[in-house]
Amino acid sequence: MKEETGRMPGTSERKDDHIRIVKEEDVEEPGTGFVDVSLVHEALPEIHLDDVDTTVEMLGATLDAPVFIESMTGGHPNATKINRALAHAADEAGIAMGVGSQRAALEDEDTRRSYEVVRDSDAGPDAFVYGNIGAAQLDEYGVEGVEECVEMIDADAMAVHLNFLQEAVQPAGDIDARGCLDAIERVAGEASVPIIVKETGNGFSRETAEKLAEAGVDCIDVAGKGGTTWSGVEAYRAASVGDRRGKRLGEMFRTWGVPTVASTVLASDVHPCVVASGGVRTGIDVAKAVALGASAGGLAKPFLKPAAQGKEEAVEAVEDVIAELRTAMFVTGSEDIDELSKARSVLTGKTREYLQQVR
Repeated sequence: MKEETGRMPGTSERKDDHIRIVKEEDVEEPGTGFVDVSLVHEALPEIHLDDVDTTVEMLGATLDAPVFIESMTGGHPNATKINRALAHAADEAGIAMGVGSQRAALEDEDTRRSYEVVRDSDAGPDAFVYGNIGAAQLDEYGVEGVEECVEMIDADAMAVHLNFLQEAVQPAGDIDARGCLDAIERVAGEASVPIIVKETGNGFSRETAEKLAEAGVDCIDVAGKGGTTWSGVEAYRAASVGDRRGKRLGEMFRTWGVPTVASTVLASDVHPCVVASGGVRTGIDVAKAVALGASAGGLAKPFLKPAAQGKEEAVEAVEDVIAELRTAMFVTGSEDIDELSKARSVLTGKTREYLQQVR
């Protein structure tokens, strides 16, 4: 018998719930694997710190640093200020920034402003901005819907996100995953901009990354286990409306997935463009990810509270991460990103054991 629950909010309200819960509740999990990665220190780097070059070529563009502000928000008026600040920080720092799922805007034109703001003159007019739509929505909206999302924010790329665990624990979630790979392949072949396929906190196996590579996607964003747990977020939402089973499922699957470091290594084995995200918290994590094969590192939560405070705070938070990355490059003797990708690293502990079992 179906359990009685309260009313779950629509898409726009759900987006606002997500941001509030991430900022206020305990939805952080360990287990990324970064603790098991050490970059070998170079006591004689023989370079000048000021000469360290963090620029990288990705997705047809030149970024000033291999840092992505991961897709976070949109679809609710409260997201407008945050997206403006994030886009401004991306523009100032010359890095990439993604918007949250644009499904809300496809369903309700009144929410479009929370996305369109990223291209305002005081936001990110020249930033590398990528859009976002769920794989589960591709059957409904198709390539035309993807192009509408591109046009909405003058996107430089589009992310197609996979969040089936989150949907499975979310009341009335999109739980039909049939045909998604074919839909992704169609979009990758027909879209006007590069296509990134990203997870949402549970990572990729090597086999899945290989399928995406064969489907022709331009980049894989692993969004592995560790950091914000979206099943945990949904557990809080379910509890707020008295959905006992949803709360139970969300809590039970908080630690599910492929850890970020392992997923980064596995995806890098089969695809040349990988963004390491999922519990990436510092520029040192970004440096470790690049040394393990990633093209860039993606962060979300470290930028959320600063962006909610304002544009200057968001810029400062991004600059902190880049300064950490630059310093890590200096003390590994890496004058540029190519040299960092070849820097010596040591992998130990559970991550090493995990990779020995699955590779």
